[in-house]
Amino acid sequence: MFSYCTDPSALQGFEWLSCYLTTGKHLGFYASFGTVLLLLAITAPVALAMGFGGAVAARSSILPLRWLGRAYIAVVRGVPDIIFFLFFVIALDQGFEWLRHQVKCPDWDQPIRQGNDFVVCAAAKLPLSSSPQWVHEVYGFSLAVLTFAIVFGAFAANVLYGAMRAVPRAQIETAEAYGMTPRQAFRRVLVPQMWVYALPGLSNLWMVLVKATPLLFLLGVEDIVYWARELGGMKTGAFSYPHPDWRLYYFLGLLVFYLLLTRVSEVALDRLMIRLSHGQATLSGEQQRKASALDGAA
Repeated sequence: MFSYCTDPSALQGFEWLSCYLTTGKHLGFYASFGTVLLLLAITAPVALAMGFGGAVAARSSILPLRWLGRAYIAVVRGVPDIIFFLFFVIALDQGFEWLRHQVKCPDWDQPIRQGNDFVVCAAAKLPLSSSPQWVHEVYGFSLAVLTFAIVFGAFAANVLYGAMRAVPRAQIETAEAYGMTPRQAFRRVLVPQMWVYALPGLSNLWMVLVKATPLLFLLGVEDIVYWARELGGMKTGAFSYPHPDWRLYYFLGLLVFYLLLTRVSEVALDRLMIRLSHGQATLSGEQQRKASALDGAA
């Protein structure tokens, strides 16, 4: 990185530390923080969309759709996250390759399951062996995002389902009495009001999602936990920058990062709650109304 970093063995003090912290592996470590934030930025809305779909299905008047929505919520919530992550990534990968195999290699005459091996033709592999490294990384990250979204989407569906039931039924009946169709009442009355009931549960779910991001390490993605373990481990004289076991300091840095992230999340969610509660017939909304009335009287 710096011109004086050509001979690490001749460096001491600040110069050694500045060269050590700007190696290619450390740049990968810094980029992995962006990987975690990108995972959260993509997974949160996708999981929320899946949760909304699951909640709508769970309260549907169509029996098979209602069974499907409730089964999705019950099955995913009933399986420990770590087991689901380890199983589902493999299942998704093999499922995609199996579908590609059926399309690209219809003349294949060998069994796909050969003992403990899953064998498909070369054209069906995902990604292809000839693909550049970034394609392999994007594919692995995409599988991780999809797995996170499915798992946390089930929890979001349960929260949203409860929030929909918390909206007073009288409001829906009033909307229908004014001539709204059930679909219009759902879109214009139920959905806008359910968020104030759902936000506390969704806030907790967001915090759980933040704390679950180290599971990326188990899914083969080079995240901050992977790099902290690799860089913090003891390095001998065989390495350019030998040092003792510094994992404590690296993981302490991760602790500070997650504490800051959760604190920023708490502030943002509190402000969002205040905004959603404005004008609502809830305890928070009533407190805002009383505060506005006192300010006006003063």
